[in-house]
Amino acid sequence: MLIHPWDAAEDAEWREWLSHHDFGQLIASGHNRDLPTVTPAHFAFDGDRTIVTHLARPNPIWPLLEENPRALLTVVDDYTYIRADWNATADPAYGVPTSYYATVQLEGDVRLVDDPAEKAELLDKQLRHFEPDGSRAPVSAAPDAPDRRLLPGIRGIEFTVTGVRAKFKFGGNRTAEERERIGTRLAERGGPLDEAALAQLRRRG
Repeated sequence: MLIHPWDAAEDAEWREWLSHHDFGQLIASGHNRDLPTVTPAHFAFDGDRTIVTHLARPNPIWPLLEENPRALLTVVDDYTYIRADWNATADPAYGVPTSYYATVQLEGDVRLVDDPAEKAELLDKQLRHFEPDGSRAPVSAAPDAPDRRLLPGIRGIEFTVTGVRAKFKFGGNRTAEERERIGTRLAERGGPLDEAALAQLRRRG
C-alpha cells in the first residue's frame, strides 16, 4: 500500500480509530498457493498488540494458517468518492477524481485456539467487547452450559500484531481553501459515508 507522508497515521491516531472499528478481513496465504484466502470477521482489539476472533471449523482459512501462522488483518472505512470537478486545482472539466478513506493493515502472528477452556475465555473477551452490558451469560461460566456443546464447531484465533500500515487519505496534500471547498461539497451531497469522510477531512485539517 502506498502511503504518502501527508496520509500517514500516527500510532495514537490509528489505535483510536481501530477502537471503534471491529470488523475486517483476515487474509492468510499459506505456502505455495495460487491465491490467499480472505475471510470477513468481527474481532476484539485490546488496544495494544492482541486481537481475538473465532471462525467456524469448516472455514477454508484453517489449512493456510496451519501451514503458515502469519496473517494480515485489514480494516477499511470512512471511504467516499471525490468527484473530478471537486478535486480540480484549475479547470473543473479536467480535474482528477480520487478516493478518501481510512485503512489499517495489521500484520501478525497467529495462534490457533482449540482447547475448550481457552476458546470459552476467548469468546468471553469478544462478548465483553460487543455486549458490554453483560446480559449474555459468560461462555466459561459453567462446564455443563449449552455453549459447551457448541464449542467444537469453532476455532479461536489469537492474533499478535507485529507490524502496522495505517493510512488516512483525506486531502492532506491540498490547501486549506481546497479542503474547505471539498468539505462543502461532501456536506451538500450527504451520501452514506460522506459525513464520516467529512469529519476526517476536518479533523486532519
